[in-house]
Amino acid sequence: MEDSRPLVQLADIPRGDTPLYHHPLPSLEAWLREMGAKQQPGNRCIWDLHCPQWSAQIELEVDELKVSWHQEAQVCVRHFPYGLSRHDAEQAILAGP
Repeated sequence: MEDSRPLVQLADIPRGDTPLYHHPLPSLEAWLREMGAKQQPGNRCIWDLHCPQWSAQIELEVDELKVSWHQEAQVCVRHFPYGLSRHDAEQAILAGP
């Protein structure tokens, strides 16, 4: 079944210095899509991001953002509070493990 929700454009989301907890869920999803992450069909709260040197699983949890980076059979897990700005969260995620 295809999702019929309208897609939010990146221009419609709060500024990058805004804490994640001030982003509505559709805005967070637009941000993750813009970073290149793909939403898992079986679990709408989990997103997969693939980069040349590593891959990451991003989980939208109740109290925080959980990121698990996978690189050369190693896993590095970090938890980021929703009080972190979207810009800072993006920088941390894209910095990799």
